[in-house]
Amino acid sequence: MTTVQRNINFTVLGEEKVKKIHEASLRLLEDVGMKIKGDRTIEKLKEKGAIVEGEIVKFPREVVEEALKTIPKEVTLYTRDGEPNMVIDSKNNVYFGTHADQLEYLSYKDNKARTYLKSDIPTMCKIGDYLPNISFILSVGMCGDVDPAVQSQVTFLETVKNFSKTINFSTNDIESLKEIIDMAAVVAGGHDKLAQKPFIFNYCEPIPPMTHPLESTEKLYISAENMIPVVYMPYSMMGGTAPVTIAGALTQNNAEILAGVVITQAVKAGAPLIYGSMPTVFDMQTTIGSYAAPEFHLAVAAASEMADFYGLPFYGTASCSDAKTVDPQSVAEATMELFSTSLSKANIVHDIGVMDHCNSVSPAMVVLASEIINQMKSYNKGVEVTDETIAFEVIKDVGFGGHYLQHEHTYSNFKNIWYPELFNRRMENPDESDIMERVNEKVDDIIHNYSATPLEEKTLKELEKWEEKYK
Repeated sequence: MTTVQRNINFTVLGEEKVKKIHEASLRLLEDVGMKIKGDRTIEKLKEKGAIVEGEIVKFPREVVEEALKTIPKEVTLYTRDGEPNMVIDSKNNVYFGTHADQLEYLSYKDNKARTYLKSDIPTMCKIGDYLPNISFILSVGMCGDVDPAVQSQVTFLETVKNFSKTINFSTNDIESLKEIIDMAAVVAGGHDKLAQKPFIFNYCEPIPPMTHPLESTEKLYISAENMIPVVYMPYSMMGGTAPVTIAGALTQNNAEILAGVVITQAVKAGAPLIYGSMPTVFDMQTTIGSYAAPEFHLAVAAASEMADFYGLPFYGTASCSDAKTVDPQSVAEATMELFSTSLSKANIVHDIGVMDHCNSVSPAMVVLASEIINQMKSYNKGVEVTDETIAFEVIKDVGFGGHYLQHEHTYSNFKNIWYPELFNRRMENPDESDIMERVNEKVDDIIHNYSATPLEEKTLKELEKWEEKYK
């Protein structure tokens, strides 16, 4: 596991704008409220002082402020073996994650998309487990050759067998969430140990604008009960399901997330929640929700400042593309997004290698993104200014018209410069690009020569019982 440490000050909103959005969000929660389903959730909210008017729940300011006092400001996520993997907070740590499955798989051999199959999961897990810049993987339940009724569970089982780091999972329904937590408890050695050292975290969403269906509130409820960290992330489209302005979308999303904060704390004070926000644009030319619009990633960076204002860890988005294949457009989009998120206050960043408006995932793009992340790490170090780095005596020593190649200062410090693994700085470049050949060789090498540490035989036998259930 590696992390990016930020030493560069970068601001989209700033304190004054953050406070304006915060105040507007509180007003929205208090005066307008949220449409919330789920009897037991509503009862918990009543107990905390929320005002229930039919399906509309209004949140007085003091209810929100009380929830913000009890919610954890730091979350540690572990590996499958119980080792600390990601310490996520509102400070300078940033970690990246890719997908174990998706609707389509973009082949690195021919750069063409096809239906995602269960057999592709080990490939994506190997790549994610091998690359030090990938700290978690998303198991989202989208294999074309698996019964949709049990996709979430089957995908999780295949992922947990092939991936040793942290798993971010989502589910198709409430029952599958319960079963995945039970399966993870088998791996962790019990529900109590899973709560103490969670190697999984849940992903769920409200439905903008301002709607929290039963599936969403129950997922929050169950996660809080079991002390499983949960991302609550509205995916809104400016001009479609959110105001067309970034400030308006941020306000709406922020209010929806704060409602999620109150729900989790009403269920169990101290239950961990990770702030997530995806305010993208509704493209009026094509009617898609763009995954690569500059406004989207500006808004994500701005949302990370809202999370930082509350002291909450932030779940970001980067290295995804609206293009179908790995091409100049997709690489340009991924680079812009990674640059933005590396400078922002995001802590954990998902969707590495996702293509075609989140329809497919590309192993080649994941490997390319890892190289770009290495670039960003070097950039984010910033500039250290000390007597040693100013090197006044070294400059004086070398003198007029000299060179630094043989100076001890150069020998002691030249390895601090970043040197690429896949990108080239050859003295003479070939007439045609060969970057994809090197990327494909890297993917081949990982697939054929790397495997995650296997689970213990006893654990595998317990998981086999679940597999039999889903056949």
